[in-house]
Amino acid sequence: MAHTISSECISCGACVGDCPVGSISEGASQFDIDAETCIDCGACLGVCPVDAISA
Repeated sequence: MAHTISSECISCGACVGDCPVGSISEGASQFDIDAETCIDCGACLGVCPVDAISA
């Protein structure tokens, strides 16, 4: 199951560089994770300063 980013996201972009497959991109109001390409590795979980990413 792909990780998700909640509305708590502050659009800082800290998670983007840690995704090894480039599944995170900037959306209209926050960053989004592409469920089709996310490999569920969890690399993004520890870098979010507001804990907006969940499994």
